[in-house]
Amino acid sequence: MTKVQLIDGVYWVGVVDWNLRDFHGYTTPRGGTYNAYLIVDEKIALVDTVKHGFGGEMVERIKEIVDPSKIDYVISNHVEMDHSGSLPDIMKIATNAQVIATEKGKEGLLRHYRGDWNFRTVKTGDELALGKKTLFFITVPMLHWPDSMFTYLKEDKILLSNDGFGQHLATSFRFDDEMCTLIGYECDTVMDEAAKYYANILMPFGGIILKKLEEIQKLGIEIKMIAPSHGMIWKNPNKIIDAYLSWAKGASKQKVLIIYDTMWNSTEIMAQEILRGVADSGVEVSLFHLRRNEWSEIVKEVLENRAIIIGSPTLHNGMFPTVGGFLTYLMGLRPKNKLWATFGSYGWAGGAVRAVNEKLKSSGYEPVESLEVNFRPDGQDMAKCYAMGQKIASMIKA
Repeated sequence: MTKVQLIDGVYWVGVVDWNLRDFHGYTTPRGGTYNAYLIVDEKIALVDTVKHGFGGEMVERIKEIVDPSKIDYVISNHVEMDHSGSLPDIMKIATNAQVIATEKGKEGLLRHYRGDWNFRTVKTGDELALGKKTLFFITVPMLHWPDSMFTYLKEDKILLSNDGFGQHLATSFRFDDEMCTLIGYECDTVMDEAAKYYANILMPFGGIILKKLEEIQKLGIEIKMIAPSHGMIWKNPNKIIDAYLSWAKGASKQKVLIIYDTMWNSTEIMAQEILRGVADSGVEVSLFHLRRNEWSEIVKEVLENRAIIIGSPTLHNGMFPTVGGFLTYLMGLRPKNKLWATFGSYGWAGGAVRAVNEKLKSSGYEPVESLEVNFRPDGQDMAKCYAMGQKIASMIKA
């Protein structure tokens, strides 16, 4: 088994989950990884473990480097089971190891595993000397659980960031600068998956992210490499840090996103004409049908679009079920700095557009434009749809 070394004495000992296609409702068509890191010094530390069922593979990787029973410390940056699921396995082997976690981390691990382990709790600023290498701990509560923390290798300037800066991506490569180079062209696969990961998991915590990055800067922490617990290891950390700063501030591009479902195509006809109005105004626009596209992919697009237009037919005097479900998911992610508009169609009684507007308003958003059509749109209705698209386009250009 080929050893993967980040720097002298620091190894990747995680696993690649080639067949992962769903991560608690988040679609992962490119698979995923569960990254764990082994630090070998006078003392040996394992930072994070892997999902349950993959522990044996992780242990075999460790065996290629050291005897796993010699591990002195197991650092748990985050309780969630894709990171801690194999902690019981490694603790059966490294019986004398001390488990390092935040206070909330200790509580969560005990609730999940009932392990009779030797715990040490840490907070921001606490350190652990391994010999020539020193671990520095930074608590990051609600990124994205209350127990979360980062582990920083002071001498090597490597940030072991757990769920921060991650992506769901299975490849035979481990570093961001290796992707696509063998086939002779540049690609944005890693950043594309990083954006999707941020949008679907970390978007609600933008304010916390900004404060934490500011705190790290004030602590004088220099970062030469970021090693997350999912996906590629960043040898070029400034690229992803700059992206996080932009996303966390709610920065958007001059783009419009139309998201809709339809029953007998009336709402779809409206969506197409609104799109034409936006496009003819010289603004980039895209269209997503909620039953033909994965919601987590649509949310990735929400991240960087300035205007979001939601369309629904009326069913039982309310929203179409897929629209209601998607809005519940999206509102929980709390997108920043968006223009919102709504449209829809109805038969004998309306209700969908009103229901969508109420959902948006209850989440703190005020639609700038709404349009509802009875049955199939006629020429006048189509003109209103076109004009709506033009108006939204002019607003985001302004």
